[in-house]
Amino acid sequence: MSFTLKVFSGNANREFAKLVCSYLNMDLGEALVSRFSDGEVNVQILENVRGDDVFVIQPTCPPVNEHLMELLIMIDALKRASAGRITAVIPYYGYARQDRKVMPRVPISARLVADLITAAGANRVLTVDLHAGQIQGFFNIPVDNLTAVPIFIDYISKRLEGVDFVVVSPDAGGVERARLFAKKMHVPLAIIDKRRVEANVAEVMHVIGDVKSKVALILDDMIDTAGTLVKSAEALLENGAVEVFAAATHPVFSGPAYDRIESSNIKEVVVTNTIPVVRKLDKIKVLSIADLVGEAIRRIHHEESVSSLFI
Repeated sequence: MSFTLKVFSGNANREFAKLVCSYLNMDLGEALVSRFSDGEVNVQILENVRGDDVFVIQPTCPPVNEHLMELLIMIDALKRASAGRITAVIPYYGYARQDRKVMPRVPISARLVADLITAAGANRVLTVDLHAGQIQGFFNIPVDNLTAVPIFIDYISKRLEGVDFVVVSPDAGGVERARLFAKKMHVPLAIIDKRRVEANVAEVMHVIGDVKSKVALILDDMIDTAGTLVKSAEALLENGAVEVFAAATHPVFSGPAYDRIESSNIKEVVVTNTIPVVRKLDKIKVLSIADLVGEAIRRIHHEESVSSLFI
């Protein structure tokens, strides 16, 4: 590209942004992201970005609304500073679970957020493991949806080397992701049939597939309150699994999640650093996805293909 690559970050996960910049062998851009006394977001870009290829790294993790507003206002500031192209790098896309109407008179918030990001001035979006792939269609700008599957495969192939294990999808919605993982690892697939009683409350019904005398690996895109995860592990053990591991891209870990994981029968929970893990537990293993995101940024900047990073 004929214009300069620059990377900026809000306050959501600056350590992750610094790791991405380290991969790119560059410094994180200087920007002031603070609050006025009434709580309004105050943003000032502290360096010239006219004509530059700018990437704003900001997961919309808890507090979601605070971090979303930071992202939108940073994009607006960069647009008004005449940046050449603005890419919103959203490792974790908040509101992604509200991607359709599941009952009368409810919003499709994932679409609303997409409209806000586009209206703010983003020219492109780079994200990781969207909760629902069709969210890409909510945007009228290019969206690159990376996956953490290759990173999990690299770790699990060493962690469970020589172990007879089965990949488990915790619900019907995650079957495609689990099937891809199982195919790459050449292991069988199982599915947990569950019914959600209300938001963040799930009742596990039964296990579809053979998990008896095997190590079970639950694969999901995120762990929120860990209620589904813990109940899924209990169901697998009741069906004859000898041990249960879990892997999920986004460690949302809200409410009682940490306590539930710590007191559960799960051997290990593997996550990535798309969201900061605020409480360290021996059971939680954090893998870095910064190099993958950094490579995607490099390829986008140089107008190279990023499709090989998706699988």
